[in-house]
Amino acid sequence: MRRILVLGHRWAGLVMAGFLVLAGLTGALLAWYHELDEALSPAWFRTAPAPSDRLPLDPLTLRERVAAQRPEALVHYVSLRRAAGENAVFYLEARPGAPPLANDEVFVDPYSGRIVGERRWGDIGQGWGNLMPFVYRLHYELALGRVGAIVLGVVALAWTVDCFVGAWLTMPARRRRAAGGGPGWWSRWAPAWRLRLRSGASRLNFDLHRAGGLWPWAMLFVLAWSSVAFNLGDEVYHPVMRTLFAMQGDPRDLAPELPAPLAEPPMGWAAGLAAARRHMDELAAREGFAVIEESNLGYDAAKGTLHLRVRSSLDVAERLGQTGVVIDARDGRLVGSFVPTGKAAGDTITTWLLALPMAAMWGLPMKVFVSVVGVSVALLSATGVVIWWQRRRARQPDPARAVARPGSAAGPSSEEFGR
Repeated sequence: MRRILVLGHRWAGLVMAGFLVLAGLTGALLAWYHELDEALSPAWFRTAPAPSDRLPLDPLTLRERVAAQRPEALVHYVSLRRAAGENAVFYLEARPGAPPLANDEVFVDPYSGRIVGERRWGDIGQGWGNLMPFVYRLHYELALGRVGAIVLGVVALAWTVDCFVGAWLTMPARRRRAAGGGPGWWSRWAPAWRLRLRSGASRLNFDLHRAGGLWPWAMLFVLAWSSVAFNLGDEVYHPVMRTLFAMQGDPRDLAPELPAPLAEPPMGWAAGLAAARRHMDELAAREGFAVIEESNLGYDAAKGTLHLRVRSSLDVAERLGQTGVVIDARDGRLVGSFVPTGKAAGDTITTWLLALPMAAMWGLPMKVFVSVVGVSVALLSATGVVIWWQRRRARQPDPARAVARPGSAAGPSSEEFGR
């Protein structure tokens, strides 16, 4: 069994190596997504100081002004979050039957409603202003759309399984203890956690691969399984999690699609927001949480529903919340609600699982940690390829190597590989 797992670990690692190097390095950058995105295009994100007697426009008023400037587009997403010195951001949708928009993200002066910048999100052909969205696309879908997302999802699923295989292979084989005693199992496993800095490059490379996979093992598993959630959520992640834990489900799925889409909320944006807020207050009283700030209001034309999200005391992320209510945009009745933690174990786990890789909490230390782990993923893949190459060379006949002391140049011994 151990030999089979060694072979499986080796070949799975070789197949995944390129993908994991890319995912690790791009993930390390994405921990700083907002900071780097703003640094590359500061004029889009930062607004000029306004006179002290001038206040930002209401988000719904800003939406109306954006819609007036872009009549060819639908503006169905409104950011309700306000931050001093920041421009508002709106995402645009093409009207049904119309060609794709040249740009689908606009940056708006919060005092005048004037569009000060725009881009087609993720299109690196537009220049450096789209670098971070392009890195995001590379990380989650290889910049290939759904096909790339499925490929990375399959890799993530294999990586999840290999996390357990790799950890198991570091453990020493159980054996009978001699009559006079001898080192116990834990003592024999301890070297797997260490780096032998003075034992040559080959052994150091092996130690980096083995110990480098053990120390951050929990976070590596989080990265792997969360990648399955992002890329194969409906196909793998949610069926598995629902089997193991209770989950609320997405309230947006509760409303059926209408015979024909409604381009705008029949009850109007202002009335819809007011109704959603009332339902949110009732949800907060019922579930015992406090609303910290409103995040966004979205409209689904196909179902005729409005979705209000807030950041509440039940949220984990520090920037945008997942606590939400969905209402019927025709009459304001409640369709469904969602709280991210404390109600269903599966949702609580998922909330943490998706927030950790994004460094969405605990500020600078978490960003640094996620970046280090991302680089570690790339390093683990690279050292694994080196180990395979060393073993491959060692198996090839070489007269010059035949006279060398066994193990002196061929890398780690077969015992260390679990053979």
